[in-house]
This record gives sequence, structure tokens and C-alpha cells, in this order.
Amino acid sequence: MSDPQEVLHRVFGFDAFRPGQEEIAQAVISGENVLAIMPTGGGKSLCYQLPALCREGVTVVISPLIALMRDQVRSLRELGVEAGALTSANTEAETDAVLDALRERRLKLLYLAPERLASGAAEGLLRRSGVSLIAVDEAHCVSQWGHDFRPDYLRIGALRARLGVPLAAFTATADAETQDEIVEKLFDGTAPRRFLRGFDRPNIHLAFQPKDQPRRQILSFAAARKGQSGIVYCGTRAKTETLAQALAQEGHPAVAYHGGMEAEPRRSVEERFAREDGLIVVATVAFGMGVDKPDIRWVAHADLPKSIEAYYQEIGRAGRDGAPAETLTLYGPDDIRLRRTQIDEGLAPPERKQADHGRLNALLGLAEALACRRQQLLGYFGETAEPCGNCDLCDRPPETFDATTPVRKALSAALRTGESFGAGHLIDILTGTATEKVRARGHDGLPTFGVGTELDRRTWQALFRQMMGHDLMRPDPTRHGALVMTEAARPILRGEATIRLRRDVLAAPDRRPAVKALVSDEDAPLLSALKAKRRALAEAAGLPAYMVFPDRTLIEMAETKPETLDDMARVNGVGATKLEKYGQAFLSVIAGAEVADMHPARRRLAGRPEGELYDALCRVQADLARGTDGTDKPVTCSAAQLRKVAEMRPGDLGALARLLGDRRAERFGDAFLDVLRAG
Repeated sequence: MSDPQEVLHRVFGFDAFRPGQEEIAQAVISGENVLAIMPTGGGKSLCYQLPALCREGVTVVISPLIALMRDQVRSLRELGVEAGALTSANTEAETDAVLDALRERRLKLLYLAPERLASGAAEGLLRRSGVSLIAVDEAHCVSQWGHDFRPDYLRIGALRARLGVPLAAFTATADAETQDEIVEKLFDGTAPRRFLRGFDRPNIHLAFQPKDQPRRQILSFAAARKGQSGIVYCGTRAKTETLAQALAQEGHPAVAYHGGMEAEPRRSVEERFAREDGLIVVATVAFGMGVDKPDIRWVAHADLPKSIEAYYQEIGRAGRDGAPAETLTLYGPDDIRLRRTQIDEGLAPPERKQADHGRLNALLGLAEALACRRQQLLGYFGETAEPCGNCDLCDRPPETFDATTPVRKALSAALRTGESFGAGHLIDILTGTATEKVRARGHDGLPTFGVGTELDRRTWQALFRQMMGHDLMRPDPTRHGALVMTEAARPILRGEATIRLRRDVLAAPDRRPAVKALVSDEDAPLLSALKAKRRALAEAAGLPAYMVFPDRTLIEMAETKPETLDDMARVNGVGATKLEKYGQAFLSVIAGAEVADMHPARRRLAGRPEGELYDALCRVQADLARGTDGTDKPVTCSAAQLRKVAEMRPGDLGALARLLGDRRAERFGDAFLDVLRAG
């Protein structure tokens, strides 16, 4: 079994695990059943990829999207790892290559979609291939309570039991109900070792705005972040196309993406987004789960997401590299009405509908929060936090007021009209606006007619939206969306409770500065040059740019300016295979000139203590090549022999002779042993 720290450095190019990774990876390596809930961008994939390289046999990775599987396989191959995927998108040659690698026991990771498990041949293939571990990505898909239920995930638990191998399940969002169902369905109810690694993504700025000319709001937000990759989520397919067109007319590279598109145009958008810097994808929720792009700088929601879990996963696609990223979520009464109706008119059983309303309430509570949004968001997932200083409410604390009296007036108006009307008609009554509809129903004679003239219509609209957000009133689909009072409102109506709301929160256009520059002004030109080299190498290899090196690796290069391959090997994200492929090219960019190449044997030791030993052995060899007095017949060791000596560190002349032969051991033995002892 390989050493995890050595594999982490040699293959992935990292000197240390991210917080929370090491304990999970060690549990998976040791063969424990594991359920790990880690934030998007927290490094979930390493927690099963690294164990796969440390364990004997093949690790099967069950993943829900072909695009995600193909990206991970390409990334692993760039790291020098034998990985493959069996998907419906494979060519015949690709499938044959994967099957050959399985037969020859060369493959370390095999990616499969859950639907593949429906085939009777799948289990036999896995048995013959020496599968020793099953890893399940996006494990919430097994749960009816999760937000992306996939019935084919239900086969995984039975497969695990029949193969008799450990299983490690990973997801970014799973509340207590979802976790329990994952355990029941994947682990037969037996308790896996659970890891809850925090939901906080402190690099992501959180912001919500009530809708007020929403197209203008989105265009303003994008304009402040021009040139940066972003995603805009929309509630309808039609809106993705019109908003993408509007962004394009403003000079942004923008494309639409939704489930109604043909497969080829969808793949084209996915490929463009992976390869291009600064592209904006305007999409329905059909886009995102398979996107592994680490440098998405912002995510905007043009419409309210369907739940707090969906919101958290969608914004989590920003800033996966750990650098600053921003979000904006727009919402309004129509969004709330739509989401309530979707739940009420769905086919789910009553207890599921009640749970879905609860999830929507949690999101609306976040939207209508009066203090730090991150505290509220993390509180939903059972975590506590101090005010974050990185959300719109920490930036500009809202002005609040005691809204008990106007809320009671609004509730009274709804009750006196039989809870049969929407906000518009109720506002007409409260403001004393005698429309034809008000007069025709005699509502101008109600005690509540004109009792709310102290507030203007726009303020009443904001108040009704906040009441819906606090779940004091809900639209009733059986009454064409009429607002109905909930049980939560009764204590306020009876004078037993008070409520504070935000004063008119319809905000001015966003004027926050764009995301902070990733490097100093001094290092910015070098970072641009490194990105240009990365783009050229990626295009030549037919890869997304981040698969050559992610932004954070280029940023570290720009800041530390490595001068040798040894220096380059110490940069996070530069493993042995990538150093071999790309190290020389990026050193030349940093130096501004071609850098002398290093012997391949020495390059394999770059960044390791053995590299310094190799150099010292070379110096000793040069001094003794013609003997101590310089008159003997020349004797030298090959570069491969010197590398073996540096790596194996023989402790005596006999061991050295077995590596070099008697003649070389006689010439260099004592001096080489002195170098090894000193090193």
C-alpha cells in the first residue's frame, strides 16, 4: 500500500491536504465505509482518487453525469493516472481501451453512471476486474429528500453488498433526512463513519436583491465583472435565451444552455465554458453539476432557486479555487408564488410537500434576513458562525422597523375578503384605491378600506413580499394564487407577537467593486503571460485550460517566480507528471528566455531531497572520474545509476556495488557513502 503523503505530492503536486481531507482519505484507504459531506470546492474528489492510488485493485466511481466523468478522467490522465470511463458517449475504441486496461489490471479508477448498473453484465465485469472500493459522487441523488433524485442510485447498495467491498459516499449538501436515507439505501442501514466537514465557503460573497427591473440588475452585476467567467441561473428555458442575447448585446461573451437544446449544442457550450476565460453561461439548473471549472468568479440567480440546498449547491460552483467569488440572487413575489405552487401541485405525498415547504421557507428566510446571511445559511446546516463580513447585509446593515401594525392590517384585509385575493387587490383596499374590482365587490365599504395610506404602494408590495418570505401568507393554488394566512401569522394578528421587517429594500443598482485582483499590480503582467502559455498548451493538447494548471497554481508561480525545476516542483499543483510535461515551458515564461533543460533522470527527482543528493553525487563523480590524482582511466556512472543511488541510499560498499558494479564502487564508494551519510 502506497504512502498517502508521497502520493499526494508526487501525483497531485500538493505538500499538504486541505482541511478535512486527510482524515477522510485515511478512513477510505483503511477500508472503512464512509459518508462524507464536504462543501463544493472542498476537495471531495481527492478523498477517493488518492485512496484509489494507495489501495490494491480498481476503484469504481459512480457519478451522475457523463461530462463530469470525462473531465475527471482527463484530469487524472494529465496527472499520469490510469483512469477510464464506460459511458454511452464513448467511441468503440475508447470502450475497448478501457476494457483492455481492466483485463490487464492496469486501471486504477473506473467511472460509471448509475444507469450502467442496470446491465446484468456490469456486475460480472466488476468481479473479474478486481474491484476493491466503490466511491459514490453526488450521493444525495439516492435520496427522495435530495434535490436531484436518481432512481438508478438505488442499485448501488445491493451491488456493494454482493461484491463485499467498502463504499465511500460523498456529497456537498445533505440535511439530516437526506443523510439518513443515504445510509439506508447505500449502506443497508449499517452506520458508516460520517464526516461533516463544514458548509462554509468563506471566499464567496452572498447577496440577495428584490426584483426591480431584473434584467437591468443582472446586466449591471455582469458589467462590474466583465471578463470573468460566470453563470446566470434562470427559471425558464425562454429566459436563458433572451438574457444571453441581452448580455451579448452588452459586449459579453454569453451563451444559453437548457434541457430543451439538442445534445450536441449542449456539449458545445460545456466545452466552450471549460476552455474559454470570461464566458458567461445563462442556464437552467440543467447546467452545473457536471462542471468542474475551478475559476468561476460569479454566480447570479435571475429567479429564486427551489430550495436552500439547490441554492447552496448552485452558488458553490463559484470560487472552487479558493479565490474571491461573488453571488447575487434576485427574488420577488412571483417567484415565491411559483415555488409554492410547484410544491402544492406536485405528486409528492403530504409529508414530502411539508418538508419541501420547509426547505423553501429556509431559503426565503435567508432572502429576507435582517443580519449576516452566512450565519443564517450555516445555521440551517447546523453550524454556528460569527458575522462574516462577506455578505451584503454585513456590508450595509439594513434599516428595520416595527412592522407589527401594518402586518396586522394586511392580515385583516385578507381575512375580511375571504382570503380570496392576491396582493394587488389587498393593496388597493389598504391604500383606499377604489378600483372597479374593489367597488364591484363592495370592498370599499370594509373597515380596512384606506387604513394603510401611511405607506405607499411600493412599500406595501415590499411588505407583502416579506410576509410571504416569512411564511405568514401563502398563495393557495386552489384559489388561483389568493393569499391565505398561515398558522405562523395568528400570534401577530392576535397581538401576542411582534415582527420587525426591513424598510423598503428595493436597492439601487449594484455598485460593489469587481472581484479583487488575484495578484498584485506588479505580478499581473507575469500572470497574464503564464495564462497565455497555459492557453496555448491547452489548445494544442485539446484540453480545458485548468487541466494544464488551475489559476491558483499560476498565481503561486507569478508570486514566487521559481527559477529551477526544483523550485517549480514545490509549487502547489505541480506533480511529477505535470512537471515533466510543462515545467520547462513555464520556467521559460518566468525567466523571459529559454531555460536550459535538465537531464530526465534528474528531473524525476525535482523538488525532492534526493535531487540534492543526485547533484552532490555528480560533483563527487566529476572530481574522481580519473581517480584521486587525476591520472587514472576515466570511470563514470550513468544518470540512471546516480538516480538509483540517490533514491535507495545504500548504507555500505556491498549494497553500493550491487547497484553500480565493483569497478565503480571501488572508484566512488567511500566518497558516495560520505555524501549519503551527510545527506
